[in-house]
Amino acid sequence: MFLAMLAVTLPAVSVAQSIDTQAPFAYLIDLSSDTVLMEKQADVPTAPASMSKMMTILMVLERLKAGTLSLNDTFPVSEKAWKKGGSKMFVEVDTRVRVEDLLRGIIVQSGNDACIVVAEGLAGSEEAFAADMNARAKELGLNDSHFVNSTGWPDEGHVMSARDLAKLADVLISEFPDHYRMFAEKSFTYNDIAQSNRNPILSNGMAADGLKTGHTERSGYGLTASAKRGDRRLVLVLNGLDSVTQRAREAERLLEWGFRSFESVTVFNAQDRVEEAPVWLGERASVPLVLEEKLAVTLPRQARPQMEVSVRYDAPVPAPIRKGDTLGSLQVSAPGFEPVERPLIAGADVAALGPVGRVLAVTQHWFSRVLP
Repeated sequence: MFLAMLAVTLPAVSVAQSIDTQAPFAYLIDLSSDTVLMEKQADVPTAPASMSKMMTILMVLERLKAGTLSLNDTFPVSEKAWKKGGSKMFVEVDTRVRVEDLLRGIIVQSGNDACIVVAEGLAGSEEAFAADMNARAKELGLNDSHFVNSTGWPDEGHVMSARDLAKLADVLISEFPDHYRMFAEKSFTYNDIAQSNRNPILSNGMAADGLKTGHTERSGYGLTASAKRGDRRLVLVLNGLDSVTQRAREAERLLEWGFRSFESVTVFNAQDRVEEAPVWLGERASVPLVLEEKLAVTLPRQARPQMEVSVRYDAPVPAPIRKGDTLGSLQVSAPGFEPVERPLIAGADVAALGPVGRVLAVTQHWFSRVLP
């Protein structure tokens, strides 16, 4: 095994930074590097209230992406949807509503009635839709979530963890960039009734652009929020707070801390040559080792120790080699920093030498070892 220590000098995390929050449940992640900046009871399933409407939204967006549904399709409004209490879009019974309006009614107005219209339109009943939500959640790895309804209406069995809410937010942001823009809309008018977006940080200069608030007597005040500055995007989940004001202040404070106290550093871009590995009995003397994807780490700004970037592979690498073959690994490590490891792949094909070339190469290798 060959080990190379690369001459890369970067800020490193020596002691993990932490910050407290009044929220009983909290999670903050930098999506640019998949680095968790803080967490508090992040895997505890708890009542998500209207934040679970993000799952209802996802079920619609996936059908739009698959082409089995369009924004101009309409769904009928049942008496159950029309009568539903809590936050409402104010749809009218025995009418039909466009999917695009229903999405805005859920995202901006947090309409419980709109959620039920969608659930019944896609699955026939809210109960069947909840079963579909649970099946999809399992596929997405939302292991601490279970859905009983489409709205987040209080129910002992309707739960999500803060980490799962952040995972769900990541999917909405990364997979549906065009439709995600709806989360930043500050108001929506339907049936001549204008309502403002309940997200408290959309207008405070935080560069926030989504996602969803939640509140019931059981859950307290919650928020799943995202903000983007430059190449960095943070997602924050809070739940169990005491008031609208506390929710807004905690969200602003924690997001500001995340942007101010940490920085994202690109170690290598995708397909960058990390190392040139010697090749045994190949038509090329060496093969470039590259990363398939960009590698970035998020570090405390005030950290000063040296970060170590190491490369490990068996040398020489025997030919033939195909581009994309995994040949080794790269690891980023530092005191107090959980090591990050990524596979190194061949950046080019290397054919094996023919019989004559192999004999010459072996002979040359043997003479180089025995002669002074």
